[in-house]
Amino acid sequence: MVFDIKLLDVLACPVCKGKLTAGSDKRTLVCRFDRLAYPVRDGIAVLIETEAQPLTQAQLDDMK
Repeated sequence: MVFDIKLLDVLACPVCKGKLTAGSDKRTLVCRFDRLAYPVRDGIAVLIETEAQPLTQAQLDDMK
């Protein structure tokens, strides 16, 4: 199952309440401000801070 990108209009980062973007692999949702990548499992975004993976600045730059 694929994540519906239209949902990004209503979803927000649970930490800072900021905008999320789809990761380049479409298997993560990325908060650039907090440098966190939230997983998408079976088409469902897992927006739990403890499930998020921290990203380095280099990883964020690669996603542009």
